[in-house]
Amino acid sequence: MPSLIELIVGLGNPGPDYAGTRHNAGFWFIDRLCRSHGLTLREERKFLGYLTRLDLEGQACWLLKPMTYMNRSGQSVAAMMNFYRLAPDNLLVVHDELDLPAGEARLKVGGGHGGHNGLRDIMAHLGNGDFMRLRIGIGHPGTRELVTPYVLSRPDATSDEAIQKAIETAMVALPEILRGEFRQAMNRLHRKVSPNPP
Repeated sequence: MPSLIELIVGLGNPGPDYAGTRHNAGFWFIDRLCRSHGLTLREERKFLGYLTRLDLEGQACWLLKPMTYMNRSGQSVAAMMNFYRLAPDNLLVVHDELDLPAGEARLKVGGGHGGHNGLRDIMAHLGNGDFMRLRIGIGHPGTRELVTPYVLSRPDATSDEAIQKAIETAMVALPEILRGEFRQAMNRLHRKVSPNPP
C-alpha cells in the first residue's frame, strides 16, 4: 500500500521582495490552499517556518512554508520531520520547475535535485531524495547565466496566469495525492488536453 502524504512543504523565499517571484511558486501553492480552505499559517519557531493543518476529504496533513530562505530549506523540513517522526515517503515538496513550461504541473517520485537549491538542501538534510515532488512549471530563460535573475523576478501577466492555472489543476489532484493514489494523480496532471477538440 502506498504511503500517505503527511507533510506538504512549499518552497520559496520569505519577505515582500520575493513574494511575487517565480522561485516562490511553492509558497503560492500553500497560500492558495490556505485561502481555499480558510486556514491561517502560524509561525512555529522550532520548525523555522509557518505551519497549519489541512483536513481534505478526511485525510489530514501539515502545510509548511520554511522561512529559512530557499538554500536552507532542509533545516526547516528536517526539523519538522524529525519531530513528528515522518519518513521521506510521507513528504510532498512543491517547487518551481525551470524544465516545465509555465502552465504545467507534474508529479515526480524521487530523483535528483536538478540544480534546484531548495531540493538540494532538503536532500542533504534527509540523506536521500526519496520523496514526492510537485513541480510547478515556470519556463526557462534560455541560458544558464540567466537562471538566477529569472527565478528571482516576477513573471509577466501571461506567464503568471498560466502558473496560477497550473496551481489550480494541482489542487484538484491533491485529494488523490494525499491518499497515496499517485498514479491517478499523475494521470490527471499529465493529461494533455487538445485545444480544439473534435
